Amino acid sequence: MARRGLLLILSSPSGAGKSTLAKKLMVWDTSLRFSVSATTRAPRPGEVDGREYYFKTRPDFEEMVRTGQMLEHAEVFGNFYGSPRAPVEQAMAEGRDTLFDIDWQGGQQIRNSGLGRDVVSVFILPPSIAELERRLRSRGQDSDEVIAGRMAKSQAEISHWAEYDYVLVNRDLDATFAQLVSIVEGERSRRDRQPDLADFVRGLNREFDAR
Repeated sequence: MARRGLLLILSSPSGAGKSTLAKKLMVWDTSLRFSVSATTRAPRPGEVDGREYYFKTRPDFEEMVRTGQMLEHAEVFGNFYGSPRAPVEQAMAEGRDTLFDIDWQGGQQIRNSGLGRDVVSVFILPPSIAELERRLRSRGQDSDEVIAGRMAKSQAEISHWAEYDYVLVNRDLDATFAQLVSIVEGERSRRDRQPDLADFVRGLNREFDAR
């Protein structure tokens, strides 16, 4: 039966495993659509419009915001970033789910949008702050100063955990992923996400009447 697509939001402090879990979800179900953000920053070498980002001029981006074409947006280091509404609505109409790898501010904007009833939000917590720092350092990508900044931001991120539908503590990646899959499968089966269900039940009743 057909169903409404859902908007799956994953958020976490940096290093808690959000992006890794998002990638595993995309492999688990290739019908999932990853939300490609729009940005006003210039493309970097090798980036393709519509793949890494939708690259927009600042006036075009501001017009999209003004006319309600963005589900969420924010300005980061002088550039705008946001989630275009049209591809998400098209995926929903096709019964496809859209995955958002965004912070609590973006998630809040989407939950408060006209599509809020179709949102399923999941916050990923680290097992401890010491483990969070260890994971950040194990990447070997950031300086001590950058890591300190990420750790400071993490406290603010974690303070919004109670705004989410589900909260998972990522002690073990495989176990957390299994929990995440269970959430997605359960939400897909909700009665209000299956618009054809009432007609199906009426068909069952007609079979009863014909006996």
